[in-house]
Amino acid sequence: MSKTNSVIQAQKLVDQLRVEASMERFKISLTAADLVQYCQEHRRSDPLLTGIAASSNPFKDKKTCVLL
Repeated sequence: MSKTNSVIQAQKLVDQLRVEASMERFKISLTAADLVQYCQEHRRSDPLLTGIAASSNPFKDKKTCVLL
């Protein structure tokens, strides 16, 4: 039983590797250039670069804690 199980697992692995090998790959330099261009085009609307106004921040506490 274990031999047939290992054969089945090996066949699945081979099939997966064949699928991955047949995939078309993008050149890293092209993808990185596109990413840099996208970031530069959208930098004005990026909250990580411009920050979030305190009035529109949904995560800011609405009430302060008061101890009695």
